[in-house]
Amino acid sequence: MTRITELDPETVERIAAGEVVTRPASVVTELVENSLDAGTSSVEVVVENAGLDLIRVADDGHGMTETDARLAVERHATSKIGGVEDVERVATLGFRGEALPSIAQVARLELTTKAAESGAAGTRVVVDGGEKTTGPAGRAVGTTISVTDLFANTPVRRKSLATPKREFARVSETVSDYALTHPDVRFSLTHDGRTVLSTPGSGSYTDAILGVYNREVAGQSTEFGQEDEKESGDDQPSNGVSVSGLVVYPSITRSTPAHVTTAINGRALDDPTVRKAVTNGYGTLLPDDRYPIAVVDVSLPPERVDVNVHPSKDEVAFADPDEVAEAVEQAIADALATQDLARTGEVALDLDSSLGEPAGESAFDTISVIGQFRGLYLLCEADDDLLVVDQHAAHERINFERLREALDDGISSVGIEPTPLSLTAAEAALVEANADALDALGFRIETDGGAYRATGLPAPLGRVAEPSAVHDVLDGFLAGDEPENPREELLKDVACHPSLKAGESLSSEDATRLVERLGTCEQPFACPHGRPTVLTIDEETFARGFERPNTRFD
Repeated sequence: MTRITELDPETVERIAAGEVVTRPASVVTELVENSLDAGTSSVEVVVENAGLDLIRVADDGHGMTETDARLAVERHATSKIGGVEDVERVATLGFRGEALPSIAQVARLELTTKAAESGAAGTRVVVDGGEKTTGPAGRAVGTTISVTDLFANTPVRRKSLATPKREFARVSETVSDYALTHPDVRFSLTHDGRTVLSTPGSGSYTDAILGVYNREVAGQSTEFGQEDEKESGDDQPSNGVSVSGLVVYPSITRSTPAHVTTAINGRALDDPTVRKAVTNGYGTLLPDDRYPIAVVDVSLPPERVDVNVHPSKDEVAFADPDEVAEAVEQAIADALATQDLARTGEVALDLDSSLGEPAGESAFDTISVIGQFRGLYLLCEADDDLLVVDQHAAHERINFERLREALDDGISSVGIEPTPLSLTAAEAALVEANADALDALGFRIETDGGAYRATGLPAPLGRVAEPSAVHDVLDGFLAGDEPENPREELLKDVACHPSLKAGESLSSEDATRLVERLGTCEQPFACPHGRPTVLTIDEETFARGFERPNTRFD
């Protein structure tokens, strides 16, 4: 009996659609990339109900003739490659000819387009339930694609999606990434009738980051790459790797690397090689456990990067990843080396508060602090051992446990004068999606017509938190999957803010208080993120190192 059968075309197409179209954000990605491949100067994205009811992407690219429009909704029909040899050197964002037919498998799709050579009228193609209809339509040169009732014919897939607010946050992040990495294209994003993101398409990374973030971030940044290449008259360095973008000064940081926006040959994706190189380029300028805000676009010959390694095209493989990493790290370091990064600020925020009288006995009462090393570590004597205490990790553990205890006691918020919050579109969506978690942490945030204001902030550490702390809280949700205990994870980030930073000197009295207070913690030997707070070096280790075999140890 034959057990293996050949699948019918409809089943094959449904499976293929599942690889390409996984959620509303993936639809937006495919349509935006098509617009960019068409040479557009403007991309307008409109979504309703997080994209489940409607996703519409309109551009002013070169458009399509009627013949091309008919072919565009057929599987594996594309204008971007002509044969197998082209797959090895893809120079466009799309190339498989799967996007539109895959979308049409799980939604109603309407394509309205016009090419310059089409004459007076454009073309409208509608694909609904497998039926295709074509007719004339009025439109300027360019293309508009409307996708409605996404996953209506696959109810299990629709139910598996996150809440509409979370799905819209992903859509916002997608549009933001392309707006940042394509500053020469004007972007807008409208959700349920309200414009939540807009960039001017001026060609300036600074203008793009102003539209996605805010004036403070844009004002603390510098562009690199583009002007340098123009001045040198060399559009591509000898090794073929060109890096351009924008770095934000280390006075403004975030708690996760999610704000390092990367693109490879114009394709926005989270590339770990480039992200790590960006962080390395900042060197010691970044505080512990903090990450920069940056936009980095890496350009290299198409044959030196494989974009066909994943169905969703969200990964690439470099022919020489070390070469790419070196070029990115050097570009970032050079951009920052030319800037005055001097900063002023409070030293040891909340030190007096967090090092107050301990509630119980300290496990480190008998320890004596004998010095500080490089503004990072406290050297302590404990009987026959030398203890090395990481002062930032220790202070963070103290603050975390005090914060958790304070919240358990019902201290949740201190009212403040309404303070405007500058949120990205993705952050705004997450504020609404995680209102209960934010409220439990003491953040009181009001919204009025798309504007957000903080009216209350957590203050369990003896000092009211900065309104900007909400960015780090939201980063925990932007990073991906929710932790098992989101409240604990958010407390870790909030505790890090007022903790001692690298290079901050302590008086002997404060150093002793820090160690004593650490000894009262429930878990004194690790910071909230799991890193050790104390290392022990016993006397025997010194004796071996100094070759003293006759030393007696009592």
